[in-house]
Amino acid sequence: MLDISPQSVYNCTMESQSRTTLEEQARVRLSEPGIRSFFRIADAWELSIAEQRAALGNVSRQTLYNWREHPTAVRLSDDLLDRISYVLGIYKALHIIFARPEQADTWIRRPNDALPFAGKPAAEVLFSGRMEDLIRVRRYLDGQRGAW
Repeated sequence: MLDISPQSVYNCTMESQSRTTLEEQARVRLSEPGIRSFFRIADAWELSIAEQRAALGNVSRQTLYNWREHPTAVRLSDDLLDRISYVLGIYKALHIIFARPEQADTWIRRPNDALPFAGKPAAEVLFSGRMEDLIRVRRYLDGQRGAW
């Protein structure tokens, strides 16, 4: 039997609020290191401002500049944290696949005949602004890297 007593409803509401608070705390805790890591990768990959904006879901130029200048004030959404997580995973996979860091960091610019890229550099897929394309590149690289 479903318990809809006032105490039960109160307990569910408090659990939901507590979970929301914990999720917000996690976003706050992850935002600064996430955005700093993103900018380090963007520098290693020599990403243009347009490519950086696209990787982050087409945020405004001003927002991007503000985040770079004031990373401690950044509060990222779940979507942005997910995008950064995919970029981090792509970066990590490339550094596992390639022995030399310069090979890993220039891979996105080299033409690639693999199915997801159709002869184009991965950067053309990566920086479309679509989350699905970040996911596709990450999955491709995870497949190339092999099982843990």
